Amino acid sequence: MTTLHPTRSVTAIALLVLAFLQIPVLVVILASFSETSYLTIPPQGVTLKWYEAVLSDPTYLRAIKNSLILACASTAISLVLGVAAAYALFRRVLPGSEAITSLLISPLVVPSVVVGVAMLQYFTLTGFRGSFMVLIIAHVVITVPYILRSVLASLSGLDLSVEEAARCLGANGFTTFRLVTLPLIKPGLVAGALFAFVTSMENVPVTIFLASAKQTTLPILIFSSVEMGVNPSVAAISTLLIVATALVLLVAERWTGFHKFA
Repeated sequence: MTTLHPTRSVTAIALLVLAFLQIPVLVVILASFSETSYLTIPPQGVTLKWYEAVLSDPTYLRAIKNSLILACASTAISLVLGVAAAYALFRRVLPGSEAITSLLISPLVVPSVVVGVAMLQYFTLTGFRGSFMVLIIAHVVITVPYILRSVLASLSGLDLSVEEAARCLGANGFTTFRLVTLPLIKPGLVAGALFAFVTSMENVPVTIFLASAKQTTLPILIFSSVEMGVNPSVAAISTLLIVATALVLLVAERWTGFHKFA
């Protein structure tokens, strides 16, 4: 009787677990090609009409536009704030750096629903609820921690002597940071930006408390559609999101190798 090598056994189990986790994704992708107006597995026939319906529906197009604008804006702001905070904390120019780091990362620990309810109460009391800028601020709060963590991880492997060499050659602080530090921490920046963008794109618990009817994002629209009954159009837009996310991650990994800081 032959026995599997321990390493091979662990690998086989890991592959089985990964395959099991991908079953729901496979089901969604297959259902998006079904000719029937309801979800069936295996799909009854093959058609692209649900993709055409989604991409020609003004409601879906508006929701996609809102989600992209929100995700891009919050990611850009989070990059500026997160990188600045990470560098300051890394160089320990602020007293109580560990406490500040824990505070900035706390949105990752607090449940999203709690964050959403807290922001709803705050913006209602201040009278700013209903503005698209409120959504951006809320998404910045929940995306900054991802950039902070990845950039801090990237900075931890930074050789400070490189910065000192640039200073000795006449570069000022900003030039040194822009031309020396930023290129060295690029994988951490890309990893943090991707996580921030994806988190903003798929967020429901925080957005649903703050968005108005005109500010419906794609995840909220999908959530509402599922409540009224699942149909292949929901599977089609979900498949498009899966494919787009996979392509972006693949390109980013090939470009920077960001998995080291993810």
